[in-house]
Amino acid sequence: MKTLKRVLVVDDDPVVQRSFDRVLSGKGYAVLSAANAAEALAKLAREEYDAVYTDIRMPGMDGLQLAGRLKAKRPWLPVVIVTGYGNAANESEAKKIGVAGFLRKPLSPEMIEASASDVLAAPAPATVDTPGVDPAAIAQVPVRQRSRLALFGLNVGLFLAAPFIGLAYVIALPFVGFGVLAWQGYQALAGRKAKR
Repeated sequence: MKTLKRVLVVDDDPVVQRSFDRVLSGKGYAVLSAANAAEALAKLAREEYDAVYTDIRMPGMDGLQLAGRLKAKRPWLPVVIVTGYGNAANESEAKKIGVAGFLRKPLSPEMIEASASDVLAAPAPATVDTPGVDPAAIAQVPVRQRSRLALFGLNVGLFLAAPFIGLAYVIALPFVGFGVLAWQGYQALAGRKAKR
């Protein structure tokens, strides 16, 4: 079973949220949204995401600050800046933070789809000696890989156990069948005795 890639869209404009949802949901992505950075951080604390798209101008913490916090804690998580206020200073700041991309509004469906395809198809970046990055956060990188390993182990265990489970069914099936026949026979005899 293929797991959906989870994308978090952080934008205070519901039209932008719906645009991402409409384009990416049809392409097999699970798209969730947050109206501001605080809501996004709360969602990221509870769930894993494969990519984050964030607007720059939002109430409270702006998108560049959010991207900086995310990259400091999860350097492997692709963050894409989406803005209608793109300028050289913002782009330069975004590159320093290490964002995966920079999209300018207005967005077309093709831009959204191409960006998601590029960002989510790219391999996770190799560990870089980055000042200010907590090594404990980097140690958390293989969390998804560990869950895949656990799932692989479970599948191998089930594969190896399948012949024994099948054998148990083969051995138990006649007894169950005879039990059902005996029960029906008993019910039929009890029904005849009750009619007399």
